[in-house]
Amino acid sequence: MEKKRYVIVCLLKGDALEFHEKLVAEVCSKFNVKPQRLPAHFTIKAPFELEDISEIDTIAHNFTKSRKKEKITIDGIGFFRKNVVYMKVNPSTEAQKVHDDFIKELKKAQSLEWKPNEGRDKVYHCTIVSKLREDKFDPIWEYVSSFNPKFELEFDNISILRWENYRWVTHKEFRM
Repeated sequence: MEKKRYVIVCLLKGDALEFHEKLVAEVCSKFNVKPQRLPAHFTIKAPFELEDISEIDTIAHNFTKSRKKEKITIDGIGFFRKNVVYMKVNPSTEAQKVHDDFIKELKKAQSLEWKPNEGRDKVYHCTIVSKLREDKFDPIWEYVSSFNPKFELEFDNISILRWENYRWVTHKEFRM
């Protein structure tokens, strides 16, 4: 069996998704940059490769069936290293606990490798654009920092996406 590439995320929905899609399209068109290939989300587990995803499916299924959705907010715009611009995602204390508990469960999977910056104590964010060249950052930042997105939504899914035909497709979405 060949390895496939996956990522685990919480997909954003509703008004936050619509705002994100519109802003990404505007920024990419206006500044001639490429959009990322993932839909609006915050990352739970960065991309990884596996031959068999069934253990991860089982962990996500068992975890979500015993959890309830928790509140998160989007409040403002931020950046990393002058090459990533994002919407700030702020999980409630309860949503943070759900995330951290799921990471604990995922870490039991022998098949997954973890980088030092993955897992807990991360900056929750929803990328608008990334992989920016330095000359593109300042004008993009000036443009997007005039927006102040504010949305209340829920951490209500754990979704596994699979890289297929040069794009990310939903492998499975587990609802809480």
